Amino acid sequence: MKPLVKLVLAPHPDDEVLGVGGAMARWAREGHSVQVGVITRGRPPLYPAEGEAQCREETWAVHGLLGIANTWYLDLPAAELDALPHRELNARLGELVRSCAPDELYLPFLGDVHLDHQMVFRSAIVAARPGRPGWPRRVYAYETLSETNWNAPFLTPSFVPNHFVDITGTLEAKLEAMALYRSQLQPAPHERSLSALRALATLRGATVGVGAAEAFVTIRTVT
Repeated sequence: MKPLVKLVLAPHPDDEVLGVGGAMARWAREGHSVQVGVITRGRPPLYPAEGEAQCREETWAVHGLLGIANTWYLDLPAAELDALPHRELNARLGELVRSCAPDELYLPFLGDVHLDHQMVFRSAIVAARPGRPGWPRRVYAYETLSETNWNAPFLTPSFVPNHFVDITGTLEAKLEAMALYRSQLQPAPHERSLSALRALATLRGATVGVGAAEAFVTIRTVT
């Protein structure tokens, strides 16, 4: 198979592992170029500077473990994307998509409860419009524990997956990567615990007859 460029957009550090960690590890092992765009960065006074520095170090370690080819930091303000002019977010994500020219693009789900996730999805869809420079032919949305599952039923879109990636061989790599996010990891039974991630991967795998899987909603495919 021809190596592909796969770009994952993470509104915040750890979203990429929660939603796509096992798939990214598998793709890297298969020789694909896996790239991650980390959209926001915590800034004082909302976030302490020392905590953000620790998170940045953790991100480098996580991406090294998973075999990420490139990490792109946009450093936009975390939990304050709604204060940016929408055209600015559109432009920044457009620049990133053009730079990477991905074959496949992976986004947070529009129905996530976190407004940053919703805004990244909307602007990324603008950046990925067909015919624009570097536009991806396949676009998917991933699920993020503690965000996707807490949307408002019947008021926001529900996550109904129709695309699955078998991560039976890389589930342990996903969990090891999440364990490196010490500032984000929580003890069980919290949703951002290793046991919760394993349970979700097992459930998603069982629905398609494999040991573990990550689930996605297909936004667009062009063949």
